[in-house]
This record gives sequence, structure tokens and C-alpha cells, in this order.
Amino acid sequence: MNRQLLLGAEAVAQGAIDAGLSGVYAYPGTPSTEITEYIQRSKEARENGIRSSWSTNEKTAYEAALGMSYAGKRSLVCMKHVGLNVAADAFINSAITGVNGGLVLAVADDPSMHSSQNEQDSRVYGKFAMVPVLEPASQQELYDAMSHAFELSESVRLPVVVRMTTRLSHSRAGVERQATLEQNPLYAEYAPERFVLMPHNARRQYQHLLGLQSMLEELSESSFLNQPVEGHGPVGVIAFGIGYNYVMEARLAHGIDCRVLKIGQYPLPRAQVNELFDACDTVLVVEEGYPVYEELFRGYFGSSKIRGRMDGALPRAGELTTDLVAAALGAAAPASTAIPGIVVNRPPELCKGCGHRDMFDAINIVMQENEEHHVFSDIGCYTLGALPPYNAIHTCVDMGASITMAKGAADAGLRPAVAVLGDSTFAHSGMTGLLDAVNDRSPVTVIIADNDTTAMTGGQHSSASGSKIIDICRGLGVDEKHIRVIVPLKKNLQENIAVLREEFAYEGVSVVIAQRECIESAAKKKRRAAAPGQ
Repeated sequence: MNRQLLLGAEAVAQGAIDAGLSGVYAYPGTPSTEITEYIQRSKEARENGIRSSWSTNEKTAYEAALGMSYAGKRSLVCMKHVGLNVAADAFINSAITGVNGGLVLAVADDPSMHSSQNEQDSRVYGKFAMVPVLEPASQQELYDAMSHAFELSESVRLPVVVRMTTRLSHSRAGVERQATLEQNPLYAEYAPERFVLMPHNARRQYQHLLGLQSMLEELSESSFLNQPVEGHGPVGVIAFGIGYNYVMEARLAHGIDCRVLKIGQYPLPRAQVNELFDACDTVLVVEEGYPVYEELFRGYFGSSKIRGRMDGALPRAGELTTDLVAAALGAAAPASTAIPGIVVNRPPELCKGCGHRDMFDAINIVMQENEEHHVFSDIGCYTLGALPPYNAIHTCVDMGASITMAKGAADAGLRPAVAVLGDSTFAHSGMTGLLDAVNDRSPVTVIIADNDTTAMTGGQHSSASGSKIIDICRGLGVDEKHIRVIVPLKKNLQENIAVLREEFAYEGVSVVIAQRECIESAAKKKRRAAAPGQ
């Protein structure tokens, strides 16, 4: 089993296992979900006692990983790019405290927004925190980078970010494995001068972090992830992460002879960058994501010498392709081939038989009885209620925003103010917003679509569902008379309409729990029960 066919996400997972991992912490989010799922399925991980349950959100995941690092063990924390917004407080401050056991943050960015609200570039966070960032260009590099990242983390005593993007995370390649390392022994560090971030400690630790930067740069100069590629001519290319693949494919396909500097570890190897700029009249900067370093180069070397996303040589938004890079290097664009119109694009929709369909039917009927029809939603399968035939929801901004936006609208005088979110999202970021509404006695109706799973990302365990949601709402101060449970089925439509009508009219905080198991999860359980040997 020295060679395996792995997704990029799976290469990260296997690389971490083989590097002596003791625990992974994560909240599911495409395109990072498969990292944790792989570890959860791994026989090796189970035999080695690697902790791999899902966390309530990315912040709790990061803090738990930091705690495991404090205890001397190697920990991995995984999330998608917008999840890093949630974990940012802990992440930024962990660069000040430093770590004990190796701590690696695997973050998956989503250029072109295949399943996300934005295209943000996690390298900005790494630069902001002043910690090492690795950006491998292949599945093999992702695997190899994990042992490198843990060793680097422990040598400089900082968290290390491993950044990947959707195409790399969700494509497969053969990966050569190395021997599995033993897990670190338990050695919890007593170091309050580092880990207690009172101002006098934090100031000293910040100076220490600043003092590490020159060493981090020296380590980048010798990293296997940063390599020059020989070439000739006046044009050079700096290619970051997966962008390196597009550059090399364009060179081969079009016979382009140019120097290339491959970058996969930050901070930048300044000597190698200066050498390329000295040798070339023009430099194309190929970054998958924001023009983070193109902007830096323009300030340092001047804009006239640099081409990239900022001057239109490459598109400002979306994923790169080999053809886009080739065109930026002066190669003729291939003749386009029209896609036959035999298949009509089909928008996503809720599964046939999904309980959310019956929930939205009831919501729409009651909302039509009101002059205002605004429903504030959250991120989950139910977000598809914004599409025809329901057209039932009107906002979806970030995890947890449904309740707090409904509260703000209610405070402004909007009636009814209705929020819709799922059980997993409620646990992730909804509980604090509900507490705000209770404290202010805001007239909002919160509809929790409880399908007993994190369905949108494949059916992972939900941190709060069933009676646990009722207990949480009661504990947060919602009047028990206004915690209502409905079962979204067609036979219950009139009963559900009556409940919603009463709660929409209530001038206080009410919670309606629409409780019905995800139809896909139910089908999987049925298949497992019918499988031989079950």
C-alpha cells in the first residue's frame, strides 16, 4: 500500500496520519470535508486512537486543536475559506502564543464559488498572522507537505497553514506514502508567559513573532516547495500553488520557453524572487485566488514590469485554466467549440420527498397573509428555498445571520420577522443570536429545520438536533409555550399553518422546530440495514 490513488483532500488526511497525527478537528465545509471523513473511515486512524469527531463550528475546532497542541500532540484542524473567518480570533492569537505540539491548519479555498459565498484567499490570513503558509501544487506535494508542516510547526513553534483550492482538493492522483511516524508523547507545556495573553505577555510574544520572520524567510529559500525552472527569453513567470500546473501545461502545449519560479511556501523566498526579476524584462504572476503577491510585487518592482490579474492579463475573478495562462503568455487561443444545446441547464433543487418542501409550503401560505413577505435564511439545503417554485427566502449571508438579521429587521419595525436555519447551523452560530433576541425581547420567529444531520455537505453528524434543540432554546430563555414542534408532511399542512400563523403573530421570541429526518440519510440507513452482514 505504498502507492494510493487519492483526492487532494485525502492526501492531506493520509499525510497527517502518517506524520504522527493525534487528532483532527473540523466543521464540514466544501471543499475541505473529505479530509476529516477520510480520517474517520481510516482503519489506521482508529487503531492509533486518532480523535476525529466533528466540532460544533470552526472556532471550537481550532481552539480544541490548539489545546491538543498545548498538550504536546500533533493536531490538524480543517475548514473551508469562509470557515477561517469564524476561527480567525483563535487563529490570529495562536500566532502570538505559539504552539507546543505541531498544529497544522488545512484550509480549502473555493475560487469560482462552486459552493461558497465568496472567493476569499486564505493566504491573506496567513500573511496577516505572520505564520508559515504552504501551498502545494499536486496531490503528492499535499501528502509530503503534511510531514513538512508538522516538523516546521514544531521547529518554529508556530501554527502552519496548508492552503489548497477546489480543483486540487477534489481531483485524484497517485501518491507515494512514507512510513508512519509514532505519535508524540504527552508533554503539556507549563508556559503561562506565552499562553496567557495579558498585554505584558502579548507584547513580548508579538516581538518574538516579529523576530522569527527573517528565519521563516530563510526556510522558504530552501523549501522543496519553492523551485526555479530553467528557461530563456525576456519573459518570466512566478507561479503559486496549483497555478504552477497551468503554467507548465501551457509551456508544454505551446512550446513556450520561459523561466518559471514555483512558489509553494511563504513568506516569499526573496532571493529567488529578486533573481527572477533581475533576469526578466516582464514577469507574469499566476496566482489562484486574489492578486495577493502581484500587488506586493507592483509596489516593490513597479507596475510596468508585471502582468497578472490586476492588469487584465489574467481574469480578476474565477479559476485559472491552462488556456488562460497560455493566452497571457502570448499563445494563440484554441478554436472554441460550441457546446451542443441538447441538455438544458438544471438549477439545483431540494430532494424529492425532502421535508423542507413541506415546510416551505406552509411558510409561503402564512406569509401571503401578511403585507411583508421577508424571510431571513441561513446556509444549508434549505437555502434552495430561494429558488422556484418556492421563492420563499430573501437573504442568505453567512452562518448564523438568519436570526440576527431577522432580529435587526424586527427592531426596525418589520413584521413578521422570520428566520429559517438548520439544526447544525443553529448549533454552529445560531444560539448566540437567539440569546440576543431573548435579551431584547425582539418579536422574531425562528424556524429550525431539523433534519438530524448536516445534509448539505453529505450527512455528517449534527451537534444539535431533536430534544437537544428544545433544551437549548429553553435554556436560552425562550418561553416554553412558544417552543413548538411541527412535522413537515403534507398530511400535517393545515396543522403546521395554524402553528406558524400563531407564532408569526406573537410579539416576542418564538421557535418553531420543523422536525423530520433527511430523506437521503434515512435512505442510507435503510441501505446499510439491508446490506449483508449488518
